[in-house]
Amino acid sequence: MLLQNQIAIVTGATRGIGRSIALTLAKKGAFLVINGNREDLLSELASEIEKLGQRCLVLVGDISDPAIATKIVKTTINNFGRIDILVNNAGINTRTPTLEMKLDDWQRVIDVNLNGTLYCCMAVLPFMIEQKYGKIVNVSSSTAKTPHKNASPSYGASKAGVNYLTQHLALEMAKDNIYVNAVCPGPIETDMSTQWTDEYRQQVLSRIPLGKLGIPQNVADAVLFLASSMSDFITGETININGGTYMN
Repeated sequence: MLLQNQIAIVTGATRGIGRSIALTLAKKGAFLVINGNREDLLSELASEIEKLGQRCLVLVGDISDPAIATKIVKTTINNFGRIDILVNNAGINTRTPTLEMKLDDWQRVIDVNLNGTLYCCMAVLPFMIEQKYGKIVNVSSSTAKTPHKNASPSYGASKAGVNYLTQHLALEMAKDNIYVNAVCPGPIETDMSTQWTDEYRQQVLSRIPLGKLGIPQNVADAVLFLASSMSDFITGETININGGTYMN
């Protein structure tokens, strides 16, 4: 299989895109360490992965705490001896306009989306440098590239930071055979989209050239590509997955 016996960490794996990514990597042969804030949902996912014949460890914690990032990596090394793939998927969003946004809310989004991604990268990179190989995939957003009225400025700013961090690390780590890329999902069917009104759903669909919302598996497939040998001449890229709503 494409990822036979490789070791992968996936943060934010409790539901939606993160869950789909973890399952997809497992189906292609990877052993998993999954992280999130809901132990019950992570345990359910771990059981599903183990039914596929793959080992899976659960590590609950908020990656905005650098100690959690360190713990995830140490646990992975202690149990598997190496780390081949890191998928930084954990993230949060708010939808408050700028002048109504509390500064604590701004900081919280930056702490999780941007700082959490940095903490996980900093924790895993020494081991990837030592083994002279690694694939890091950051889950960003199309909002990093073009503003969206339905997102707080904190979200777009945090994800734009993730895109720059992706490119910077790709340049810095290329000499050690470490690939760093990002995916930028646009409108994806998740728990959040089920709460949309019919009117808002139609507004969203009207802006998508392909005329449909994406699904978590669309993002997971792109992550699989970037985490595998299929992308061995690609680094520093931020790949749009949005049905054509933003093209560059």
